[in-house]
Amino acid sequence: FDGATEVRLTRIGSRPALLPRDPHVKPPAARDLVYLAPSPDFCHLDPENGIPGTAGRRCNGTSRLAPDGCELVCCGPGYRAGRAEVVQRCSCKFSWCCSVRCQQCKNTVTIHTCRV
Repeated sequence: FDGATEVRLTRIGSRPALLPRDPHVKPPAARDLVYLAPSPDFCHLDPENGIPGTAGRRCNGTSRLAPDGCELVCCGPGYRAGRAEVVQRCSCKFSWCCSVRCQQCKNTVTIHTCRV
């Protein structure tokens, strides 16, 4: 979709109808995307409504088009890249039968987080 129309529920005669809130917008077709109330702003902290905002959220800095990509997730203020040491399982071996044994390895990785 490339857009949505805010509508209000009304009656035309005895039938319910969805009409645009803005009288200058044409009525929606049967397959158009519509909404009754605007969405809250998920980009900014709003504790009253349980919205954590995006500041400090981890994102994927290596893909612009991914759903978790920083440009999409961070709502515009940009993101920062930092280095962190993580402990991961490595050199895993399957033991007959039936377990997997791994070593613990430390790796330095780049972590991307949304700015405030």
